[in-house]
Amino acid sequence: MQVGFIGIGLMGQPMAQRLLESGVLLTVHNRTPGKLEGLKEKGAAIAPTPTALIHDCDCIILMLTNAAAVREILLSDTNRAYLIGKTVIQMSTIAPSESRVICDEVVAAGGEYLEAPVLGSIPEATAGKLIVMVGGAIEQFETYQPILSHFGSNVRLIGGVGTASALKLALNQLIGSLTSAFATSLSFVQQEGVDVEQFMEILRGSALYAPTFDKKLQRMLDQNYTNPNFPTKHLAKDMKLFQAEAESLGLNIHMPAAVNQILLEAINRGFAEEDYCALFAVMNQTSK
Repeated sequence: MQVGFIGIGLMGQPMAQRLLESGVLLTVHNRTPGKLEGLKEKGAAIAPTPTALIHDCDCIILMLTNAAAVREILLSDTNRAYLIGKTVIQMSTIAPSESRVICDEVVAAGGEYLEAPVLGSIPEATAGKLIVMVGGAIEQFETYQPILSHFGSNVRLIGGVGTASALKLALNQLIGSLTSAFATSLSFVQQEGVDVEQFMEILRGSALYAPTFDKKLQRMLDQNYTNPNFPTKHLAKDMKLFQAEAESLGLNIHMPAAVNQILLEAINRGFAEEDYCALFAVMNQTSK
């Protein structure tokens, strides 16, 4: 099976490398060709265009920015014609409603579609320890689980198309909300003169603790948001998607709306490309 991978960004690069290291026959494409040199040296074929990749590959994996980018790649008049008999594995974080619509269009074009968003960031992608959530038919899951297992041993079938995308958004909403809440409490104890390590020792021993707090603590204390595993702009995109989907379901959206506002302020202050824990700079007004 010839596998194609489109979207060699922060996550796509180590994921594609995992496939190559596992002996998968891989063709890659990225709109910035310079990012493909390392993969080419490791044996990947380079497709000059998405059309060429879709034409040549049996299975097309997408790790793109948003649903608009997915549609542009898959569903142009030219590319749509080459989807007959092909399987699309959509791994980008998009809304469940968007995933279902794209699925319908891929199937109408004669292809197969399943979604497989992941939980984890660059270190987990590099180590092959991502959590892979699959939305699709059980037969598709059984067929493509061996490929997806190269990204992580924890590959789960969640349900039909849309369910994995919904779960991914729910988890990313927690990233934004937990980090905002932690940054607020950390700022508060700092301003009140409470020793940060005492605060953390009590927190770690309580039911309130989440490991992500320690993962981001030193970055917040150092106000060092460079070399992001997950940029602020990407979390903001996901939080906005969650808010829209939650609102369509009649849920109270006060919480995600507040986190969205914090992330927007961080972006306006120049932290779009920085790690999302830069929202600490918004919560702690004494930060630079």
